[in-house]
Amino acid sequence: MTDFLLTADQLRAREGVKWRRHPADVLPAFVADMDFAVSPAIRESLERLVERDDTGYGPMEDEQRLGDAFTSRMRDRYGWEVDPELVMSTIDVVQGIVAAIVALTEPGDGIVVQTPVYPPFLTAVTGANRRLIENPLVDDGARFVVNAEGLRAAVDSGTKMILLCNPHNPSGRVFTRTELEASAAVAMERDLVIVSDEIHSELLYPGMRHIPIASLGPDVAARTVTLTSATKAFNIAGLRCAVAALGSPQLRDRFRRAIPDHLLGRPNRFGVEATIAAWAHGDEWLESVLGYLDRNRRRVAEVAGGIDGLVHHPPEGTYLAWLDCTRLELPAASPFQFFLERAKVALADGTDFGPPGRGCVRLNFATSAEILEQILDRMLGALRS
Repeated sequence: MTDFLLTADQLRAREGVKWRRHPADVLPAFVADMDFAVSPAIRESLERLVERDDTGYGPMEDEQRLGDAFTSRMRDRYGWEVDPELVMSTIDVVQGIVAAIVALTEPGDGIVVQTPVYPPFLTAVTGANRRLIENPLVDDGARFVVNAEGLRAAVDSGTKMILLCNPHNPSGRVFTRTELEASAAVAMERDLVIVSDEIHSELLYPGMRHIPIASLGPDVAARTVTLTSATKAFNIAGLRCAVAALGSPQLRDRFRRAIPDHLLGRPNRFGVEATIAAWAHGDEWLESVLGYLDRNRRRVAEVAGGIDGLVHHPPEGTYLAWLDCTRLELPAASPFQFFLERAKVALADGTDFGPPGRGCVRLNFATSAEILEQILDRMLGALRS
């Protein structure tokens, strides 16, 4: 089933940032949107609201319904039992990250991130006047791995939190139980809070299994804030709906004391209904999309493997390819600029992902095979010219 595919003309007719930021002759592969139509279940849930002009205040039970959908999803997908009383809604995952930083640390506290990493991780820390501590992932020749000893060495007496991104953006790693246990061990040894962004957890390729870090045990859960959303896997980012699971009553109470009621707002009705529909009825669509993404993933790896000097490890999850261009000696200030100017392809600039991202770009391959082929052809043409 590929009825979710959209043509370039359909995509250019939309108002979203992906296809409107750059001129019409540029093919976009930067922001993490999929060029796919949403699942029928989501469309039907939204159409029901519109058909009834049902756009006023939602039922008081909306947050409970969302929490129930989340806890059911975690149980069914990962065997992770979550106490519904410890679940709250947020507008998006980034809001949850910022709120957790503000609620659970103080200005000047150290927060560890695993770079290169999703840019809002970096700006959330510095923007809240906290101290950014980098523990870069290590390229072992086949994939990027967590440097457990580096993590332990990076933590000082003023460090209070680890920000985890799993599956990892931009590398596409799905961290193993061993890596997660090593990170959790440091957190317990040094009394750190873990904030885990798991928004890509349903975008996994064959042989991969997502392990919520809070599912490792009650001691780990007690210090963990898990953030997730249906928006990435089901392509509904504009509907603004996410979930935060605080791993213990004590952690929940600390959070609530620091964040005044109503400061975070509530997800809109469309987001809630779409999320519930996605988690309850969207799996057939998701499986079709994952099969399609896997073919695109393998095509990117095939092309990247034929370019001398380009380093690329196929992602284990997400729909993002991380391309290390540092050995290509490109005639431009950055590979981002090179491909934008010479290939008319807009990628994500690796510099935004922290110092280890310099000389790298991130390619979003969640598009039709036809558009992806055009993107890859343009990039190859620019490299050969």
